[in-house]
Amino acid sequence: MAVRVRGYDYYELLGVSRNASPAEIRSAYRSLAKVMHPDAGGTAGTFRLLREAYETLVDPELRSDYDAGGLDDDPPVPPAPRRRERDDPEHTPTLPVLDTRTIPWWDHVGSRVALVPTGPAPNPAFAVAGAAWAGLLVALVVTGAPGAVVFVWVLVLAAAGAAVGHRWLASARADREFLAELGTRLVFGRPGTEPDEAGERLTAELLARYLTRIPAARVCHGLAGEAGSVFADVDHAVLCGRRLVLVESKVWLPGHYRVDAAGVLWRNGHRFRGGTSRLAERVAAYRALLPGFAVRGVLLLYPGRPGAVTVDEPPFGADVVPPMDPERFVREVGGWLAADPSNVHRDALRVLVRQVVS
Repeated sequence: MAVRVRGYDYYELLGVSRNASPAEIRSAYRSLAKVMHPDAGGTAGTFRLLREAYETLVDPELRSDYDAGGLDDDPPVPPAPRRRERDDPEHTPTLPVLDTRTIPWWDHVGSRVALVPTGPAPNPAFAVAGAAWAGLLVALVVTGAPGAVVFVWVLVLAAAGAAVGHRWLASARADREFLAELGTRLVFGRPGTEPDEAGERLTAELLARYLTRIPAARVCHGLAGEAGSVFADVDHAVLCGRRLVLVESKVWLPGHYRVDAAGVLWRNGHRFRGGTSRLAERVAAYRALLPGFAVRGVLLLYPGRPGAVTVDEPPFGADVVPPMDPERFVREVGGWLAADPSNVHRDALRVLVRQVVS
């Protein structure tokens, strides 16, 4: 027997049994997504329904709530009348306009950009050693050392100079190749274009307006959630030096949001069941994709009807994905990225750009 919610049977839609394991649900979703994605000829509405079914059944608590909704064989039970909060389809959230004089990091990022790793550039120690060898050569000549000794010394110095020159040329060539591949672009991919993706477009504007102030910041929209995927499961990513922040944009009801130590989201003192986020999983996947990098996640919230979104302010950087409003995001996350404002990590940027599927 299957559960009926809003007229859809999620188990039937995914083609799995009610006893299917999370691994079976994921496998079924990935197989169907390949043919139901809009880029593969499917419709946006059908694909959203597929995603909704997957996100509901793969989450143990959401699945339990769904399963408790009633069986097909049961007669429909009319719900008790009650006022239910809903988003206002006519409401369009807007971005706050921040006074840049109040952004702590705004005037401290400079304008210099360096490509790292620096490639095969010579170590400064080589220059010191070269100067010492040249000084010894001069001493040999002055003291009248045998010609053979001086000749050998000249050959050694010439070989060392050629090696240093080769390394400099290789480094310059690596810079040219990187710039030819990715140029000086600051933004890759594009935000969502569907009517229900207004949050993604707002965040894209926010990132372009404020975070691109940081010289080394590189923004990517619509990234695969894991290596090899063809679906944009990560709304946005900002790379700066060896720091990466993943952002998920949501238009949810106004209210006060917080996340507890277990990563559970609360709104106005009650557990929030008005939407889901899988960003914590994406952060773990990108930490594996970019070992040695500091990777953080942020759930960026916009109000879906007139009213304000407010958030608790735990320290950014904990092992949970905090909800944030746009103003706090610019100040706090921008400050975290601006700690390394000049270094564009070419290898990491290549990895991110390959993940862009939007």
